[in-house]
Amino acid sequence: MQIFPIRPFNPPGDIPALRQQVRDLVAQHESHWQLESRANCWFSFDEAFSKALGKAGLLAMNWPKEYGGHERTMLERYVVLEELLALGAPAGLHWIADRQTGPLLIRYGTEAQKQKYLPGMARGEIYACIGLSEPNAGSDLASVRTSARKTPEGWRVNGQKVWTSGAHRSHAALTLVRTEEGSERHAGLSQLMIDLDTPGITIRPIVDMTGSHHFNEIFFEDALIPLDALVGTEGNGWKQVVAELALERSGPERYLSSHALLVALIDAVGPEPAPDIAQLIGRLTAELWTLRQMSMSTAAKLDAGEDPVVEAAIVKDLGNAYEQALPRLVQAAVDADLADRTDLSRLLVWLLVQSPSYSLRGGTPEVLRGIIAKGLGLR
Repeated sequence: MQIFPIRPFNPPGDIPALRQQVRDLVAQHESHWQLESRANCWFSFDEAFSKALGKAGLLAMNWPKEYGGHERTMLERYVVLEELLALGAPAGLHWIADRQTGPLLIRYGTEAQKQKYLPGMARGEIYACIGLSEPNAGSDLASVRTSARKTPEGWRVNGQKVWTSGAHRSHAALTLVRTEEGSERHAGLSQLMIDLDTPGITIRPIVDMTGSHHFNEIFFEDALIPLDALVGTEGNGWKQVVAELALERSGPERYLSSHALLVALIDAVGPEPAPDIAQLIGRLTAELWTLRQMSMSTAAKLDAGEDPVVEAAIVKDLGNAYEQALPRLVQAAVDADLADRTDLSRLLVWLLVQSPSYSLRGGTPEVLRGIIAKGLGLR
């Protein structure tokens, strides 16, 4: 049984020119970027750079032109993402809107919602986050308890979301809520597009061990949300969320979060590294090449209208394992003084602390392996 057939990745147009366009834009902005922010850079923020990407037509690339998009292919967008991540460009502000929220609004949103949010997202001016995880639900989204009760004045929302990336820099949150009282598991869930400046909403930071602030808690206390904030069909939230998560599992962000460290290692050891270091670089490069082929193949299937759920879960599971193992392998191979200020040491320290969290976002290994097992008919 062939479980991962490879589909050719053949984006149209002048791809070398597209890659050069991204590199030129990065070169214009990178002088003030901190070294550490270039690792795991889709959690780093630079508002001017996000707006520059929008102005250059490098956001919303495959969205309809009537909503500010450029009607290019998903494969061209993949090329741009790969360049941004490999170069360590801060993409955190526009990331969720460009990758998930915008496409979901195009698919399920009302015309008014599309007109309100999409053009600003395409310009890199409106940012979004996703409200899924809750304190007592963990990765089990079917246990969501945040409630939205329909009243003549609007949706009355109460509850709490946690681990919400970028909420403190976002304008709106696409939020999974329970709209049917007494419902359980996958039933009775809906999605609301909630403006985060609404009274009754409080955002509190979660600061990680590096002192960075990416994650947040969002508290809803009798927040009154307009009835027209409902995205899609009431009670269809679970199906919509599953479709939303499929957009985030197989991209280059799933194996390039630690890439800056591999580049720093190659720069540090020079053209004639010790045999054990050369062996490590060869191993990491071969694994990177393989993951890239699998990720590009999955992108080609998505572009062709297929639904490669199992392949996407495999890419994320293997990709997360790679980018989490990379810092530990480098630490074991080099005699780096973690207290010095070389690029290699700074990135190594940063990623040793950051990388354990990579497998939490977009589905834990347990969730992914359940999807894979189900897809293979093993459960």
